[in-house]
Amino acid sequence: MRVVTVDGGPLGISEVVDVANSDARVVLDPKVAERMAPARQLVEDVVAADRTVYGITTGFGRLATTRIDPEQAAQLQVRLLRSHAAGVGTRLSDRSVRAMLLLRARTLAQGHSGVRFEIVERLIEMLNRDLLPVVPGQGSVGASGDLAPFAHLALPLIGEGVVRVDGVEQDASTALRAAGIEPLTLTAKEGLSLLNGTEGMLALGVISLSESRSLANAADIACALSVEGLLGSAKPFLPQIHQLRPHPGQITSAANIARLVDGSGIVASHAHDLVHAVQDAYSLRCAPQVHGASRDTLNYAAEVFKRELGSVVDNPIVFAEAGAVVSGGNFHGQPLAVVLDFLAIAITELGSISERRTDRILDPDRSSGLPPFLATSPGLNSGYMLSQYTAAALVAENRVLSHPASVESIPTSGLQEDHVSMGWGAARKLQRVILNTANVLAVEIMCAVSAIEHRTPLEPATITEAICALVRRRVEPLVDDRPIGPDIEAIAAMILAGEFDEFIG
Repeated sequence: MRVVTVDGGPLGISEVVDVANSDARVVLDPKVAERMAPARQLVEDVVAADRTVYGITTGFGRLATTRIDPEQAAQLQVRLLRSHAAGVGTRLSDRSVRAMLLLRARTLAQGHSGVRFEIVERLIEMLNRDLLPVVPGQGSVGASGDLAPFAHLALPLIGEGVVRVDGVEQDASTALRAAGIEPLTLTAKEGLSLLNGTEGMLALGVISLSESRSLANAADIACALSVEGLLGSAKPFLPQIHQLRPHPGQITSAANIARLVDGSGIVASHAHDLVHAVQDAYSLRCAPQVHGASRDTLNYAAEVFKRELGSVVDNPIVFAEAGAVVSGGNFHGQPLAVVLDFLAIAITELGSISERRTDRILDPDRSSGLPPFLATSPGLNSGYMLSQYTAAALVAENRVLSHPASVESIPTSGLQEDHVSMGWGAARKLQRVILNTANVLAVEIMCAVSAIEHRTPLEPATITEAICALVRRRVEPLVDDRPIGPDIEAIAAMILAGEFDEFIG
């Protein structure tokens, strides 16, 4: 199993994904304690000197001007966690919670938060022992950090809230006692540092980026299958075309599709047939341009996420060497919110063009001789007719979800927090777009595989033949009508699990 080390430095995207998927164990670099000590000492000095510093000897948000006695500093932190645990809605997945625990530990280990080393130790212990806090999915506006989700994430550290152990929810106090873990007692600033930051939306974004890359690969594969199934041309994927407009994603998608259909007997059978088609429809011919734009968006998002995975996003920030505790705005999620919205648009487009190719396969007037809706005994059987309805419904839903959350600021905390990012909402709706698009691409793959089989005795390319065989190991051919929803979902699960990635060079 891979080992991911938290040392206060940046983490890689693949490291976060592996931890989220339980494919990696997390270890804490022993030097982190030394790295964190100066900032912690400064916080203790602030409390001892009774200085007025936000979040340490004051209230929060609009209550920032309310002084708190030093002897109440610890009590303030506990009440902060309790009061901010206001989340509602469907609980986050275990994958998301693991990623949030990891990223929260990484941020605090940087040595600019002023918390004790024990806080980071406990976060990593809970992660490695799979004692996962139960975190409701709604309640964050993504500005002072993902406050409500992080409050639910942090409560179990003090023996409160709810955790999930082996899929079963139970009181954190009970679970910690069974695991032989003593609840922590928070001290000055620790509650606030457990809440502030962008790691919630970042965790969801990193996981979504990994799945999105598999969607981009599946989109190229689906198009290649459709090119064969529809007797399309391979000429639009020639590299010299794309070198004249050298967007990296476009070049990649064109090369993928060209490689996938290389050596296809189906494509070769009509390569010089001007009667068949002088030009293919845009959904085939322009696939590299559309898929490629989405790929470029994924690469841009990856660069933003990489920067965020090495950033200090707490508030206030402790500058131990300068002896200063400074309130700033690094917790604001706008850099991530905009990118998460951009990703939703990019993924929606992969589904939009895919649905058009599916419709062409199923339409007897535009499918180059395929049976209506790929049905045996059309009329008695409806074949895959309704699968296009499903794809159309999901594409329509994605278009609504592609409206940007990042422009929908609603002020909070008595206008102290008068512009918020809504990045958490952007991350959550991105997850829905990804699942919807996986199902849309699954519909195309399912129909395109059937279309290729209808072209027998013409033979597909070696790689597309292997892809068809993989699909057929999970989904049987449609002979007589049956419910096809499970078939769609089975292929969608293969896409999200990355099972088609191996066919992309």
